[in-house]
Amino acid sequence: MNQPYLIQQVTLVNEGKVQVTDVLIEGELIRKIGAIPAENHYRLIDGRGKYLLPGVIDGQVHFRDPGLTHKADLSSESKAAVAGGVTSFIEMPNTRPNTLSLELLEDKYQLGAQKSLANYGFLLGINAENLDEVIHWDTEKLLAITDDGLYFTGKGNILADRPDMLEKLFANHKGLIAIHSEKEEIIEKNEEIYREKYGEDVPIACHPLIRSEQACYEATERAIGIAEKHGARLHILHLSTARETGLFRNDIPLKDKKITTEVSVHHLWFTDQDYERLGVLIKWNPAIKTQKDKDGLLAALLDDRIDLITTDHAPHTLEEKQKPYFQSMSGAPLVQHSLACLLEFFRQGKISLEKIVEKMCHNPAILYRIKHRGFIREGYFADLALVDLDCEWTVSKENILYKCGWSPLEGTTFHSQVLKTWVNGHLAYDEGVFHEEVKGKALEVQFD
Repeated sequence: MNQPYLIQQVTLVNEGKVQVTDVLIEGELIRKIGAIPAENHYRLIDGRGKYLLPGVIDGQVHFRDPGLTHKADLSSESKAAVAGGVTSFIEMPNTRPNTLSLELLEDKYQLGAQKSLANYGFLLGINAENLDEVIHWDTEKLLAITDDGLYFTGKGNILADRPDMLEKLFANHKGLIAIHSEKEEIIEKNEEIYREKYGEDVPIACHPLIRSEQACYEATERAIGIAEKHGARLHILHLSTARETGLFRNDIPLKDKKITTEVSVHHLWFTDQDYERLGVLIKWNPAIKTQKDKDGLLAALLDDRIDLITTDHAPHTLEEKQKPYFQSMSGAPLVQHSLACLLEFFRQGKISLEKIVEKMCHNPAILYRIKHRGFIREGYFADLALVDLDCEWTVSKENILYKCGWSPLEGTTFHSQVLKTWVNGHLAYDEGVFHEEVKGKALEVQFD
């Protein structure tokens, strides 16, 4: 058993409250919260002036393992995550091979057990090839199924563009279905327009015009309509437009919602004005759009139409990024810096600490029904991040931990920093030092 940790007089942010208290970690669990006398065998942590948050649960990452490990793997990216206060992640199925069977899904869980410093969950991929099989599999214990990222391996793999598949899936599958929501037909027409104008070297500033608001809105509106018809549980990944936010509810608790959504950090941080400065480094699908969209997404996050914050962490090598528009890979790494970005918004008065914790920690656990995580509660796993809100630092090549070695945030100065991160009671990260002898655990589904 790990040596017990007593975090003393720390400012705890949890379940809508901010309070100064003590927290005792014994073994893998949070044993007690409150006034706790020190004992000789406790390892004491001075929490005065520091903030203790539940570990972030990042509900959408691409860690590239197996098959694409030249640019990322479960070891490198989980270390980056833990350094950023992320103690659990949920990974998408577009690894090589794509995770389209229960056997391949189990293989990924075994990889996670061997390599991941953070807790891990993996989603089963769904496309035209395995749709009929998935409907008949026992998927009750899975976090969710998804089509995200599978469009990179072939046309017709975006479910939002296949109402026939959505009808069949929503009618027969009652678990959570997470989808990438863009309409390929609109995107392809826009590509033709800009290819005719510019050839193969389309300016990156055209990206949000090609992967347009219309392409996003029409896909999301149609998918929600079909899901509501069948009473299905639908989660729209990485919402990118203000217009789409009007399609979601905020008049019922998350646990009662069947239609949910998230926003990724880059859609809150960047706008289309940043393409001039950063170019293809901020090419994501869906595209980063306007200031109006950025402002609308934040407003919807604050009023609970948007339920979660994720990263869509998607590392590529610089060589894969720095190519002409149509060849440049979409996606960028963010998991090390997501909490720092949101804490910067807190410093600017845009969001409260309580709301950050709700959207990055509590709500992913609620949506994905994750057992005993996402909250600082007695008896829950001790997944915790100790943060200094007054610690200036600048993102540089020297402190970037992603295997790909770069970040679109390079040169950005933050004013908050994660000091220590516990994963299942194990001090995995301690002021720049990693303790990798204990690996994370698989995320378990909580049954009602």
